[in-house]
Amino acid sequence: MRVTDDRYAGELEKFDLAMRMIGHEARTGTIRACTGFTEDRVRKLVASYFQHTGRSPVRRRRGKSPRQVAPFVSNGQRQAEATLLAALFIYCRVTRLQADGAVTRGDATSRVEEGHRVCQAYEMYRSLLTAPALGFEWTWNLYHALVVSGELYFAWCALCDAPYVQDRYALDYQRCPACDQRGSDHPDSVSA
Repeated sequence: MRVTDDRYAGELEKFDLAMRMIGHEARTGTIRACTGFTEDRVRKLVASYFQHTGRSPVRRRRGKSPRQVAPFVSNGQRQAEATLLAALFIYCRVTRLQADGAVTRGDATSRVEEGHRVCQAYEMYRSLLTAPALGFEWTWNLYHALVVSGELYFAWCALCDAPYVQDRYALDYQRCPACDQRGSDHPDSVSA
């Protein structure tokens, strides 16, 4: 058996993705959704490669992944970071932006490829910010809120025409986080 055989390529891709996601402290359910691995197999990977080796230990979170969308639009800083991450999803081709601001799945041909692209977007997000507020599970939640449930979408600012992530079911003042911050800092601004 040679590891380079084509018949093992799919299994190696799943393994690489699982290891990458474990390194980002993804929950077991999230890893299972992308790789198809069992809970037991994910736990064995953590035990074999992260707990008793020279690698730094990863924190394993328990429970279900977060599913709320309110934290993404609760304040300007969070909304700006969610917008950056959503734009990186588009850049990494894990999602596509429609003309109406809705977001759909990208051109990934498998869940494994989709998982790798979400990881790529998350890694780019972490490299761009000194103190990012969103962890990997919140990144996964953002992806689902944009693509699966459609609770979040891209809106455009009425002042500067910049896109920003907005809650589909919340009141939208049509101002991006930057213009909203500038407006509240401006001495002549009138609060609505």
